[in-house]
Amino acid sequence: MSRSILIVDDDPDVRESLAGALAKDGTAIRAAENATRALGMLVPAPDVILLDVRMPDMSGLELLPLLRERLPSADVVLMTAFDDMTTVVGAMRHGASDFLVKPLDLHELRRMLARVFQDRRTRAAARGAESDSAGGQRLGGLVGRHPSMIEVYKFVGHLAGNRVSALIRGESGTGKELVAKAIHTNSEEAAQPFVPVNCTALPETLLESELFGHVRGAFTGATADRKGRFALAGRGTIFLDEIGDTTPEFQAKLLRVLQEHEYYPVGADRPEHTDARVITATHRDLEALVEQGRFRADLYYRLRVVEVWIPPLRERLSDLLALAEHLVRRASESLHRAPPVLSPEALDLLGRHRWPGNIRELENTLTRALVLATGSVIRPEHLNTISREAPRVASERVATLDEMEREHILRALRVAGGQKARAAEMLGISRPRLDRLLARHALASPRDS
Repeated sequence: MSRSILIVDDDPDVRESLAGALAKDGTAIRAAENATRALGMLVPAPDVILLDVRMPDMSGLELLPLLRERLPSADVVLMTAFDDMTTVVGAMRHGASDFLVKPLDLHELRRMLARVFQDRRTRAAARGAESDSAGGQRLGGLVGRHPSMIEVYKFVGHLAGNRVSALIRGESGTGKELVAKAIHTNSEEAAQPFVPVNCTALPETLLESELFGHVRGAFTGATADRKGRFALAGRGTIFLDEIGDTTPEFQAKLLRVLQEHEYYPVGADRPEHTDARVITATHRDLEALVEQGRFRADLYYRLRVVEVWIPPLRERLSDLLALAEHLVRRASESLHRAPPVLSPEALDLLGRHRWPGNIRELENTLTRALVLATGSVIRPEHLNTISREAPRVASERVATLDEMEREHILRALRVAGGQKARAAEMLGISRPRLDRLLARHALASPRDS
């Protein structure tokens, strides 16, 4: 790949020494003595511009925004003897790729330019791959094409068209609220409110009032009637996250809502009606909680009319690139800056991490890297919150037999093209037994035969 550099400096000795040193690398070098001359030398476009800060006609900080506007593809590196913090901050704010202090260390300059040109190759490769990744599966905030995520998309489609209760299960940080929101936004009630409630974020004494509301005088401080989340949801969706952390007393009241579609505001004598659909989520082992008497069995069966399992990130690492690019774009929009690309070395580091915090951990890691990355490429040094060591096998999670059975059935159905009779034959079981297993795992094949 050909490389070109434009040197902009009012000192002829600096221009001559830099041109002589950098031309030895096979790089095409041009030089300008001031900002006016530099603006007339942007065709052909240089790859990198080495720009002095202090110049007589226009300073490098004044020229930098013009260069970013006229030649956004170029990397601009500022050079100055005035290494004050104001200059550094101004340079980075206006889009400088890097900042060097005079007198220049040629070895450091070469190392910096090698990194800049490597970043340019990374960006070019990323642009070439954009069309390949454009066909990736995406549903709302959900991203991924792993087979386990395709199954999640199918469940979202089934639930969007049926107002039944759903229980979303998965580890913390896997995106359970995103799944609930996708169900809501794809339903006929999408125009109605989506009301999320984290059951662990509220003390038990306030959770009931928050969900059901209260009447004036119900308790100290209740100076007026107040609507709860169920009333605010209307015919929309109320999403109760971490339902497994609630008390049996609260569970009894929620069960009444699901059975009778009514609830009592705190302190009220008459019940209120609700048409809201209830979707719950948990990372807890509800079956164990039921056995321990810490979760009501009748509520458990009422909640899991349909059950959706969200896979942890470590089990769908093939989605990591699409997820990372999506999260970087979203974080960049909130920071009002162009999204950087991820270098192959950074992607390799991300792929070797186990992600115990799942997508939430990935999002936090990339947001921090975005803040630290001064250029347009995220590199491994920007990801210093994760370990660079290879994961230990002993730390890997082993799937339960129930999960393995469910995945095996799904695989058989996919291979059989959704034909239950053929899937049962492949599994070596009878068709009635397959139907029982499908019901047990809340699975549905695309077509029946």
